Amino acid sequence: MLKKILIANRGEIAMRILRTAKEMGIKTVAVYSTADAKSLHLRFADEAVCIGPSASKDSYLKQLNILAAAEVTNADAIHPGYGFLSENANFSRSCQKMGIKFIGGTPENIERMGDKASAKATMKEAGVPTVPGSDGLIKSYEEAVKIAKEIGYPVMLKATAGGGGKGMRAIWKEENLKSSWESAVQEAVAAFGNGGMYMEKLIEEPRHIEIQIAGDKYGKAIHLSERDCSVQRRHQKLAEETPSPFVSEELRKKMGDAAVRAAEYIKYEGVGTIEFLVDKYENFYFMEMNTRIQVEHPITEQITDLDLLKLQIELAAGARVPKNNFYPQRHSIECRINAEDVYTDFRPSPGKITTLNIPGGNGVRVDTHVYSGYTIPPFYDSMIAKLIVTAPTRSEAIIKMKRALDEFYIEGVKTTIPLHRQLMDDPNFLKGDYTTKFMEDFVLDKKYEYDL
Repeated sequence: MLKKILIANRGEIAMRILRTAKEMGIKTVAVYSTADAKSLHLRFADEAVCIGPSASKDSYLKQLNILAAAEVTNADAIHPGYGFLSENANFSRSCQKMGIKFIGGTPENIERMGDKASAKATMKEAGVPTVPGSDGLIKSYEEAVKIAKEIGYPVMLKATAGGGGKGMRAIWKEENLKSSWESAVQEAVAAFGNGGMYMEKLIEEPRHIEIQIAGDKYGKAIHLSERDCSVQRRHQKLAEETPSPFVSEELRKKMGDAAVRAAEYIKYEGVGTIEFLVDKYENFYFMEMNTRIQVEHPITEQITDLDLLKLQIELAAGARVPKNNFYPQRHSIECRINAEDVYTDFRPSPGKITTLNIPGGNGVRVDTHVYSGYTIPPFYDSMIAKLIVTAPTRSEAIIKMKRALDEFYIEGVKTTIPLHRQLMDDPNFLKGDYTTKFMEDFVLDKKYEYDL
């Protein structure tokens, strides 16, 4: 078993990793930027090392600083959490060369699945359904015109190095292709330094449904059922639930089998996620693979009674995956609480939290790193907490989430709590009738703002 883990991240995921490591009897090293000098996880880690100034590129993305911190503290493993360096093949390889266990995908896993075009080609080889589209990257605009005609409009242009909706364009008619191509390439170069584009058939009325998988170094993989992540704004997830209200037992088995086949084909080691787009006819298509822990992993933990961080660490230490797949026996919903003003186009709302009341009770879980008096820095992602509820049925889980949101008070900054409270009353959400386009027609209602 690993003896000391350096946590190469911040915020709630750093606390999450730290808690599991402590329960496993593993020593922890926290790293932090100068902006995070008063972060909660520093109080509970066995050691803490400052790795640079506020900007991510000078601290949490600075590979040499993190590796140096691991060396001076004699850490035998690094857990990257999500974001930052969690899907960086070079960092994974550097850890490997230094004899430090990277608790995430192998360099080969990340390289094969990190680039969207190569990931799609790999999944085709594995026999996993993929969206009709270009074979690899498109070499020119003229080729884009030809491919669009072959697969038929509407089509979707995607940056191969993309994420968060950057470099993506939906095109419904040929006359819009040229301007969309030029702007997507330009945006991709600015965001990722890579203007490579590929094209896919646009899936109408799509749901974003992902399968949680785990694989060991012996070539075996299992799945832990699905999560529905279709409630999104600008390709950023807002709320997730499991099981999906859309997925039948037959579809769950088909998608689960495909995800396991994908993981075993690439000999995936660790915990990861295979993401699918599912159309209204229950056809599903591979979208991408995340070779890391997901933000929304707690809802899977709630319905399986597994600690996914513990499983990650055990697999990294050479354990085998459990023998059987896991299927949901309860219903769990997660709302991401971001420090954003939902009434002014979701503008980030950094600042000092003056009042904080965290909900509790049976079936209520809050993963967070904030506390009363904590100052949210303006340099990082705006998510400050995850509110997770679990109940025997979906309707009971929604009622529980309403109650928990009513108890969740944060003052000093604006948050997405009012949005989630309104979401829990939305007729279409209540029916489970929503797609990835759901939030485009969502009109925020001021009555859900509150005063303490």
